[in-house]
Amino acid sequence: MPHRNPVPRLWLMTDERMGDALWRALQRIPPGSGVVIRHYQTPPAQRRALALRIRRIAQARRLVVVARPGFAGIDGVHGAGRGGSLRTWPAHDRREAMLGARAGADALFVSPIYPTRSHPGAPAIGPAAALRVARGLGLPIIALGGMTAARWRRLRMLGFHGWAAIDAWT
Repeated sequence: MPHRNPVPRLWLMTDERMGDALWRALQRIPPGSGVVIRHYQTPPAQRRALALRIRRIAQARRLVVVARPGFAGIDGVHGAGRGGSLRTWPAHDRREAMLGARAGADALFVSPIYPTRSHPGAPAIGPAAALRVARGLGLPIIALGGMTAARWRRLRMLGFHGWAAIDAWT
């Protein structure tokens, strides 16, 4: 099924623990990739300033940026809300995947595929379960959680559209 909006295959997920490595990661990720701004613990004014700086770099490097609603100049929304032309959706289980499909998501970020430092101790679901989470919804599946380029090379053969990471880009 064709999708309304082109969905990048490679994604950088941001968060507070990245620190200044965020700026290096934004330079390392290839043009045409996506960025999900997830600095959820950062105070709102600082988060807006951070998002504007990310957006300037992204425009110069032809990166797609999604975030929670309320960020000026983003290309889309990650999760519930309105804004931009691209909607990505986090899915940790089948219920969340179905919510995303009903909300009009263009892609599902299914996680955690592998153990991840972002969520220490969270059980990984593995590739087969991740595919079952999104089965039959007709949406591109982005693998998230403990992802590396080597793991992506194995997963793309299984039907995943793309992959996302924090540490792999830093």
